[in-house]
Amino acid sequence: MIVVRFKVRCRPEKSEQALALFREIVAASRPLKGVVSFDMGRDITDLNTFIATEVFEDRAALDRQESLAPVKKAMGLFDQLLAAAPEETVFEV
Repeated sequence: MIVVRFKVRCRPEKSEQALALFREIVAASRPLKGVVSFDMGRDITDLNTFIATEVFEDRAALDRQESLAPVKKAMGLFDQLLAAAPEETVFEV
């Protein structure tokens, strides 16, 4: 299994736009084959920060999720949306 923790800090004026994009990603990711769980929430101490916790059966499932159109769309907008570089930690368990 692969567990991914993905954290982004958005520009304050772009947080709601990012939230809408992240909702699309969650909705598209959860039903994918090989996705065990896919959750995203806001940091309660910084509402401009979003943290995803993603669990995949294997690398192929992670690759399928990363190839989704909503993921590509959001990542293409990161330069406009984010206040800092995204943080990603990948665990193989």
